[in-house]
Amino acid sequence: MGPDTCHDIADLRAAARRRLPRGLFDYVDRGCDGDAGIARNRAAFEAITFAPRVLRGVAQRSTATTLFGQNLTMPAAIAPMSPAGLLWHEGEGKLAAAARSFGIPYTLPTESMTRLEDISATMAGSPWWFQLYVWADKAESLRLVEQVANAGASVLLLTVDTAVAPYRAFNYRSGFATPFKPGIRNITDMLTHPRWLIGTMGRYALTTGVPRMLNHPGAPGALMGGGPRTRLNGGITWEDVTELRRVWPGKLLVKGILRADDARRAIEAGADGVVVSNHGARNLDGATPSITALPPIAAEIGQHGTILLDSGIRHGADIARALALGADAVLLGRAVLFGVAAYGQAGAARALQLLRHEFETAMALLGATSPPDISRDMVLG
Repeated sequence: MGPDTCHDIADLRAAARRRLPRGLFDYVDRGCDGDAGIARNRAAFEAITFAPRVLRGVAQRSTATTLFGQNLTMPAAIAPMSPAGLLWHEGEGKLAAAARSFGIPYTLPTESMTRLEDISATMAGSPWWFQLYVWADKAESLRLVEQVANAGASVLLLTVDTAVAPYRAFNYRSGFATPFKPGIRNITDMLTHPRWLIGTMGRYALTTGVPRMLNHPGAPGALMGGGPRTRLNGGITWEDVTELRRVWPGKLLVKGILRADDARRAIEAGADGVVVSNHGARNLDGATPSITALPPIAAEIGQHGTILLDSGIRHGADIARALALGADAVLLGRAVLFGVAAYGQAGAARALQLLRHEFETAMALLGATSPPDISRDMVLG
């Protein structure tokens, strides 16, 4: 079986579940606390129904759009996802290559197992972005920002919804918590999934050794965890956004916004836009679904900044819902991560292919010939 046998994101998720150790799959698939947020994200999307226009002449159509002056084949980018390098050998590079082949940006996370310069080479002139966590030593983070600029990233996403590390009890039960600590349970789990063990960890063992977070300061951080210099900084404020605006030469997005007043403050602090996000329901289980928070944020800053949305997207029609409610584009997270976990670059490409086809289909059935044609009156709810 290969990626072509998968006909939607649910099929790719099932394939990823078969290949990955259970603890690692849960690390990707689940949220936090009681996992209510995962279901709430999906329910919020599904509650939004369509009011399509008919007889609009949609034989000629295109999913292409422009974002930050960059031409994209669809209004999407790949979200920052730190576990990719554990799911597949050099998984971040595979995600970047898939993004480049589809003409959309890839976002490298701070907690990445691939060097900035390697991603820059993989993207080869195509747009790529970087996601930033601010460490306890802010000077270290600002030095990293300088390296990111020198490596050629065009957009910086400052993640602000993770003041402290979230507590996920299921990760501790399975032994796949951060930092990773080998134990009987997780070792047994890995041994019973030989395709992943040999194809991912075995290849690392024969080449570069245990995967590490290679963009950390000084000695790279260990597998699924860093050192004291890279603890999250829970003390950052809006003044830090203003400071970051002064030193970062590219476009700046504040990621993790769920309130209209915070969106306005982000723009006032110098950001070029926001990412409406509840972190895929991985941080605060009761957080408002992103798609629910989107309309008031769009009403507040839609004329003043760029708006992206993530958390809960599983179908191309979800992209149409987000655009109708005020987003300029979306970030694709787990949907693409399932693909790379199951089949590497081919799986990520299959996820993008499916989502783009589903989006184009939804667009046409709504009576739209391009993303800008999707309007608020096409959705109810």
